[in-house]
Amino acid sequence: MIKFAAALFLSLMAVGAIAKAPDVSLRPVARPGSVATVATPDIQMALKAALRIVRPKMSPKHGEKRAKTTRPASRPERSELPNQTSIPKVEKPEIIQTAARQGLLKSLRPLLRPRKIRRQAVAARKLAAKGAVCGDVAIQGVKIGAVPGKINGCGVQSAVKVRSINGISLSQNATMDCVTAKALKSWVNKGLKPAVGNRGGGVKQIKVVAHYACRTRNSQKGAKISEHGKGRAIDIAAFTLRDGTEISVLKDWDSGSKGKVLRRMHSAACGPFGTVLGPEANHFHRDHFHFDTARYRSGSYCR
Repeated sequence: MIKFAAALFLSLMAVGAIAKAPDVSLRPVARPGSVATVATPDIQMALKAALRIVRPKMSPKHGEKRAKTTRPASRPERSELPNQTSIPKVEKPEIIQTAARQGLLKSLRPLLRPRKIRRQAVAARKLAAKGAVCGDVAIQGVKIGAVPGKINGCGVQSAVKVRSINGISLSQNATMDCVTAKALKSWVNKGLKPAVGNRGGGVKQIKVVAHYACRTRNSQKGAKISEHGKGRAIDIAAFTLRDGTEISVLKDWDSGSKGKVLRRMHSAACGPFGTVLGPEANHFHRDHFHFDTARYRSGSYCR
């Protein structure tokens, strides 16, 4: 408002100056008197009215009483101000009020769902909770408890048999501990799904070729017990998309766009898992990914 008053003041000064200027002038001539003597009575009245509009109201200091202000006896009407156009007051149309009421009703509609739909939602949640393992509804399976090992170093203390992760099924129920199951969930959310995206409608199934097995590393004689023998590992060979397309580690690792997807999956597993091996690690893993949750002081081992 202050900027508007200043602009109005300057424009009115210009109008008054033009009114007093001679018809022909070779150079500017200083005119005596202040702006008030130059401006016409109408312009002075307009300036005073404008200043009354934009002058801020000063709030009284603490402990002081607000002084009563008296309005001038004769205040110019809006129609008397020069170059002022009256702005009509726009009443809110009835149609807008009706639309506002309808919008309010729509916002309340989810609270008025039929009891049947609410019962179905509750039943679905209860059903999912029954199949949840490791305290996570996204991890579906069954608890199987302790799994004894046939040889020293094998076995799982609190094993679960996982059948799906976040709606993506496993080709076979995989036995593992909860640490590995949660690492698999993290990789599915942050690695597998983002890597595939909307390709083929998304991932439908993970092809699991190995999980718990009481054996040595790479089944070699004299080797240490594998993380598979402790319920901490899973081997994945391929992925089936919802349109039936398959992405295979063996066939597609070095092939175009599918190969790029597989490499992104492999890279994203390094972090949730302690060991990540793929086709470039050695000939034992040319056809699958090996993920396990073994932890090392130097960090994750990924090849």
